[in-house]
Parts: sequence; C-alpha cells; structure tokens
Amino acid sequence: MPDSLAKQLRSDMECEGLLECFHGLKPLDKACFRVLVESDEPLTVDEIAEAVDRERSTAYRAVQRLLQTGFINKEQINYDQGGYYHVYQPTDPAKISGEMQRMLNDWYAKMGQLIQEFEDKYQDAGSVTASN
Repeated sequence: MPDSLAKQLRSDMECEGLLECFHGLKPLDKACFRVLVESDEPLTVDEIAEAVDRERSTAYRAVQRLLQTGFINKEQINYDQGGYYHVYQPTDPAKISGEMQRMLNDWYAKMGQLIQEFEDKYQDAGSVTASN
C-alpha cells in the first residue's frame, strides 16, 4: 500500500524520486535513464543492457517503460545495405519537467474537487443529524 500523502511530505525526497512518484518507474528504469543521460551519444538497447549489467530483454522492458513515459526518444538508424536498428536518448529535461508540472496541476485540481465533494457530503450529513 502506498505511503500516505502526509508521510510522503515529511520524508526527504530527491529529484529522482519524482520519476517513481509521477510515473511508477522502477529502480532499473531509473538506472537505464541515468545511463542515457550520462552518455554523450544515443545508445542501443544492447549498450544500455551492458551498462546496467542486465539481460537485453530486461533492459528492453525498462526502455519501453521510459518511452511510454516520454522520458526518452527512439531514433531509427538505417544500414546502407538494408535493415535498421534503434538508438535511444533522453528527452529534453525541460519537456519532462513541464509534463510533470502539468500532471501535478491536474492532480491538484482533482484533489480539490474530491475535498469539496467530501465537505459537501459530510456537511449535508451533519445538517441532517443536527436537525433530528
């Protein structure tokens, strides 16, 4: 069960914790992302797998989660003789942080709505009890 919001607010959170908090990324996902951020050039899944010391299929699943969240981009490289392969690189941090800010704003609006519904529901119930 996730920690309560009050407990999360009291804890020391690092910026990498946002990746888990907002997108549910796993430690391996964060490790793969870190490898891509620290690389001077785009990497293949094989190169990522080697860097995090995991099997290719395991690294591939982490890369897919990172693609789904928009944290990385995929580019197709074509061979001259035919065929292709993919390389991956991190998305611009400003774009990622903008998306997280949008998600936070959406969450804040939803929580405000739920709090208002709570107040309305229990205020009405309190009025009925008080009048009896």
